[in-house]
Amino acid sequence: MIRFDSDYCEGAHPQVMQALERTNLEQTSGYGEDEHCRRAAELIRRECGCPDAQVHFLVGGTQTNMTVIASILRPYQGVLCAAGGHIACHETGAIEAAGHKVLPLTDKDGLINARQIVREWERHMADASREHAVQPGMVYISQSSECGTIYSKRELELLYSACRELGLPLFIDGARMGYAIAGSGGELTLRDIAANCDVFYIGGTKVGLLFGEAVVITNSALGRDFRYMMKQRGAMLAKGRLLGVQFEEVFAGGLYYEMSQHAVAQAIRIKSALVKRGIPLFCNSPTNQQFAIFTHEQLKMLKEKYVFCHWQRVDERRDVVRICTSWATRSETVDELIEDIGNLP
Repeated sequence: MIRFDSDYCEGAHPQVMQALERTNLEQTSGYGEDEHCRRAAELIRRECGCPDAQVHFLVGGTQTNMTVIASILRPYQGVLCAAGGHIACHETGAIEAAGHKVLPLTDKDGLINARQIVREWERHMADASREHAVQPGMVYISQSSECGTIYSKRELELLYSACRELGLPLFIDGARMGYAIAGSGGELTLRDIAANCDVFYIGGTKVGLLFGEAVVITNSALGRDFRYMMKQRGAMLAKGRLLGVQFEEVFAGGLYYEMSQHAVAQAIRIKSALVKRGIPLFCNSPTNQQFAIFTHEQLKMLKEKYVFCHWQRVDERRDVVRICTSWATRSETVDELIEDIGNLP
């Protein structure tokens, strides 16, 4: 079977594996206090244009979201996010398990906007008995979103402006940040991301690393004692250099962007084939995630050869599936899928 169900089906890019093997017998300090982590952090700070930012390396996305959110919120506060956002739908209540409520907002193709943030804050503050309700304490968005859509630079600026005015820290989940940048057509850079939030992370697990996420804290007030929170949440890896080595490798020579661009280019090829065949799209994604609406008959044919991620049911005859590419997606494999899409009834 050929898998298109996720962007972390494969292990890691060969250069990452070679870097891990090359440094395997080095003796270093633990818990991220090694030279590789320091070097990787400096490369990321330079790429983001934030010389004073804190950079911390964690293992996975759910762990990162839970740790960052728990470090920001007071006990009586919750986090505003898209109703279809990752923390609301795909993390098994991890945020609630950490003691904080997720406060969902209606989204459009995975995205929310500044007006919604302002309205929700004003609604809460206008409540005469607001002390009996969870107070919005921060805002969470994903770049790219669960639907593969992206916030434009202008949308990010408006969101961050509203958050600053209301005193709500903005946290950007960047599990697929590389694909958002690659899919933006040159509009977005890591510097744009860093300039328009208080904290974000650069995803590695879904972008060619074995595992790992790099948290970048640009608001110094949020960085105080963050490593205490990491340790308490089980997010401080003893062999932390394994994270530093990987991020050092992909940011030293632009490999992170190369991997992201490859995945997006292959996904756009698939998208074009779907459009050409007349297969409806669930949303207009410019990234490595494409969402197609197939009939059950069409899916039955494709499933003889391919694995997709079932997304949702449309009606009694049709389902939405996610087709996901990665750094390792081969052009020849995409050629096969394109041919099979063209032959669908």
